[in-house]
Parts: sequence; C-alpha cells; structure tokens
Amino acid sequence: MATKPTPEKAVRIVVAGDRGTGKSSLIITAAAENFPTNVPPVLPPTRLPEDMFPDRVPVMVIDTSSSLENRGKLAEELKKADAVVLTYACDQPSTLDRLSTFWLPELRRLEVNVPVIVAGCKLDLRDEQQAVSLEQVMSPIMQEFREIETCIECSAYKHIQIPEVFYYSQKAVLHPTAPLFDQERQTLKPRCVRALKRIFILCDHDRDGALSDAELNDFQVKCFNAPLQPSEIVGVKRVVQDKLPEGVNEHGLTLAGFLFLHALFIEKGRLETTWTVLRKFGYNNEIRLISDHLLPEIKRTPDQSVELTSEAVDFLRGVFTTFDVDGDDALNEQELEDVFSTAPESPWSEAPYANAAETNALGGLSFDGFMSQWALMTLLNPVLSVEYLVYIGYVGDPSSAVRVTRKRRVDRKKQHSDRNVFQCFVFGPKESGKSSLLDSFVGRPFSEVYTPTTEERYTVNMVDQPDGTKKTLILREIPEDAIEKLLANKEALGACDMAVFVHDSSKEASWIRATELLVQVASHGETNGYEVPCLIVAAKDDLEPYPNAIEALTGVSQDMGIQAPIPISTKLGDFNNVFKRIVAAAEHPHLSIPETEAGKTRKQYHRLVNRSLMVVSVGAAVAIVGLAAYRVYATRKNSSS
Repeated sequence: MATKPTPEKAVRIVVAGDRGTGKSSLIITAAAENFPTNVPPVLPPTRLPEDMFPDRVPVMVIDTSSSLENRGKLAEELKKADAVVLTYACDQPSTLDRLSTFWLPELRRLEVNVPVIVAGCKLDLRDEQQAVSLEQVMSPIMQEFREIETCIECSAYKHIQIPEVFYYSQKAVLHPTAPLFDQERQTLKPRCVRALKRIFILCDHDRDGALSDAELNDFQVKCFNAPLQPSEIVGVKRVVQDKLPEGVNEHGLTLAGFLFLHALFIEKGRLETTWTVLRKFGYNNEIRLISDHLLPEIKRTPDQSVELTSEAVDFLRGVFTTFDVDGDDALNEQELEDVFSTAPESPWSEAPYANAAETNALGGLSFDGFMSQWALMTLLNPVLSVEYLVYIGYVGDPSSAVRVTRKRRVDRKKQHSDRNVFQCFVFGPKESGKSSLLDSFVGRPFSEVYTPTTEERYTVNMVDQPDGTKKTLILREIPEDAIEKLLANKEALGACDMAVFVHDSSKEASWIRATELLVQVASHGETNGYEVPCLIVAAKDDLEPYPNAIEALTGVSQDMGIQAPIPISTKLGDFNNVFKRIVAAAEHPHLSIPETEAGKTRKQYHRLVNRSLMVVSVGAAVAIVGLAAYRVYATRKNSSS
C-alpha cells in the first residue's frame, strides 16, 4: 500500500479503466481546462496545481493503458497509488459491467487497498431516453465493493464535474471514510470513538464530564483557529439536544453529544471536520498517534533493557486506583477495558501479553499483575508501551516514562545489577516441565495433560525481596525446536538476564539433553561475549529419580561452576523458592556463569599468553636496565682514563 501523502508530498491518483472510456481526456481537461483534440494513447504523469483544491495539496495523476501487453506496468502503478479512479463510458453499458466483473476484483487480487472513485465519463453522449439514476446503477456495486468511496458522472467535452473527480479522489486520501465510519452499520468505528473520547477528556479541563461553553470555544480555536460566537454554541447544543437529549446537560456538551456531532458531520460528508480534529491532536490515517507525540526509537546495546521510571509507575498506580471502581484491589475485564478505552484497542488481548500475568479467581488483575504487564510491554516494545501511556493520559515528556539500564557486562564487573525487571530464558527438552514452571509462576493449577509448546511464550510476576521490595521476573519459554534458530543470532543472549535449564528428574535422557542445551547456551555466551548466569531446575521431583541422578546432577554443576540443581514439583506445589533464587542469581550475575571445557581451555590459553608477555616484558626491562648500566660503566671508564 502506498505511503500516505503529507503536505510536502503529492497525492498519487492512478486512472484506470477499459480502452476508450475517456481516461486521457479526463486528465488533460482537468490539467489544461480545455478539451483535447488529439489525445495520445497514454499520458505522461500529470501534476495538477495546488491551488486547484481547498487543502492545497498537489495531485499527481497517472494515466494507464488497459492493453494486455501493458498489464505488468498497470499493476505496478496501481500498487503505488494513494487512490484509484476507475472510468467507464456512460454511452457504453458494457464498460460499466466490467467494473464489477474485472476491475474491482483485479484491485482486490493485487491487494490495492486504497479508496476507489468511480467516474462515468462521456456524460454528454449518454442516451437520455434510457437514462437511470447514478444511485440506481451504482448501489448494488457499492454494496459488494465497499472500497468505492464516491461515484460521479462527468463530461470532458462539456466541462461537467471534471475538477470534482480529482477533488473527491484527493479528499478520499486526505480524509478517508473507512477508518472513521462503518457504512454498513452507519456508526462511528471503535478506534474513532476511542480517539474522540481521549480528545474529549483532554478538553474537559475541569473533569466534570461535559464541555462547557468556554471549553467548547477553546476546542474550536485549537482545531480551527477561530472562536465560536455565543449564538453558534447555543445552536450546536440545540441540534444535539433535539436529536439526543443526553448529549447535553447542565454543564455543557457530554461525551455522547460530542460523538453524535462527529457522526453527524461524517453522515453529511464533512469528514474533513473530524479529520482536522484528529490531526490537531496528533493522529494519523490509522488513528494512532504520530511519532512526533511519542518516544523516539531508543538506542541501546543488546545487553541493555528498558524499564519504567518511578514517575511512570506513580502515574500507573493512580490509573489503577481510578479504574478500580468496585475497590476490590483488582481490575476486572470491564474495568481493564475502561483503562484502555481512549487507546486504539487493548494492547494485551493477544500474544505475547494475553494470559501472561496472574489473575484472581474472578479473572481480575491485581496491581502487581497490572504493573507486571506494563513491565513486560516496556521490555519487549518500549515505544509501544509509552504510546499506550500517552493514550491513557500520561502528559509528561514521553522520554521521562522509561529508562535504559546499564550494560550487563558492567553489572558483572560491579558484581551487582540495579535492574528492577529481569528476563529469564527457560530452556529444556520436550516434556521436561517448562510450561508447568511458567504456569505455576502466575498461579495456574497443575495439569496432567501434556500440551506441547510450539511458540515462545511469556509469563510475568512480581517476586518479593528480603528487604521488602519487589522485583519483576519475566519467564520466556523457548521451545526445544526453536533453540537453533534463536542461537543463530550472535546477539540472542544479549536480552537474557538469566537462563534456566529444566529437565524431568525421573528420566536420564531428559537430563542429558538439558545438559547439552546448557553447554550449547554457555558456549554461545562465551563465544559472543554475552555470558549469562545459569541455573538447573530438576522438575517432577515427586517422581522416582533415575539411578545415580544426584551424583550426575551435582557433578555437572560442580564442573561448570554453578549452583547445584534445584529440585521442584509443580504437581505438589513444592517450588523450593526457585523464583526468588532466579532473581537472586540475576542480581549477582558474576556468580552463576557456567564454564565449558572450551571456555576453560581459552582461559588457560589467555593466562599462558599473559604470563609469556609478562616474562617478555620483564626480560625486556632487564635488558634495558642492563644496557643503561653498561653505558654508565663505559662512560665512567672512559672519563677515568
């Protein structure tokens, strides 16, 4: 789909249709204001002047050929279009039929998702005795093809409605109907309602749920650079009150009335009014805030993460309290929907956020769960996180909402991490208990039914600390089949604060595979400079261990210089403080980094090289001192003689 035009960029309109339907005559007459006597088969790109249209945005019109040999070029031009004008000839009914049998299906096949304007050319040649209204002709086609924005009849020869064809085309691009209005239901679309609700709240300075006359006037000046006269304000409110009594109350225009007015503007074809309002408040054609109002892309190294600042946390604490209407210290489904009712949609309805945090028995999200979700979104997509903070009312500088942590290699040198959010990668063979570990972390009951994990998934929760504070822990499950792809990226472990290797303690094969994965991950870290602390988790401790399991487990952990495996049983609810131990290891990242045999060999080699260099350095120093002493001795000998 073509990039949406800006005032500096011309709207690109492609004119297509059957041969002989008047495409070139339409374009020349619009540009030169004269009907052409000699028309070339295909015109070069034609720029219409800015002052031809109210928005003063230039229009570039592209003529096309419908011949089979030029079909590739036609498809190329259509895919670059901001809008498409499809022509038919009013005196040739077969060309009208071709719109629904060929041209409109062809646009869909090519995935050209832009507004379509249907232009009936050669109006002057139509047989008036067989004339039917444009509405009768086009209504069935427009019902089937909702991408048609406008239909218009014109005549280049008689100069009838030629500029209007391109005015409506430009308007469809600059002020599109589709994002705002559902033609079938005749209602504002949800994303439009949410944006207008946010704008209403921003303009309701006294927070009384209505726009007073003064607030309405401020809104008018901000959006349209002109105040409303008192009589105009009275008139606006009267129109609303006549059609929607709850649209006005003793304080002024309510949200219902504000939304009603915009629906009315759109129904009357005044889409530019609503678009002007949306754009004044920073929205683009997808009804999302443009980057100028948001956080710029954050520059950071792979081993740096992003967290919310205390300022953002305090703001979200206030949001939680405000929307916890029933005061049960949890946000139920409706309350959470209300939190995001001024955003394009809820950001947590799909993976990786759906079902990532702990909920209570009624499905409510506690404050810890609420903040855990924000921490996860900020870590994975800080720009999106800040965008949603702004949607729900954060008015500070967007950059004040997040902080970039220091590099993990610095944490290792300082032997401590100052992060509040840790991401733990969970590795292990199939059926080892990885998913049960993640589920137990967010309070889900143990299930006997094995369901293989095919995609990465996350759970997130707060972990209490000995000093009374909380840290956020994010568990990221890596399916066994996805490990090779993950480690193909040299920087894959940059985002990993902690790696946990889960195995079924009743199966020797599971332990062997988990050990192989541990060595693989440790080697990757050693090779690429992203060493990570590691822990081994011996899951299914309620089952009989395989012979010599304890000796094997202890031996490997001792050889690699990490803690002894942590036995747990999610079935029995015995977790052996595993989550606190994961956080403790992540906080002191220098203590639990495993060493492979290859890593030890490399270290020994580096020590030998360093010792050799030291011997060379000492030898060189002795030689230099000796040379200096010889020179002194020689000088004295010469002077005495």
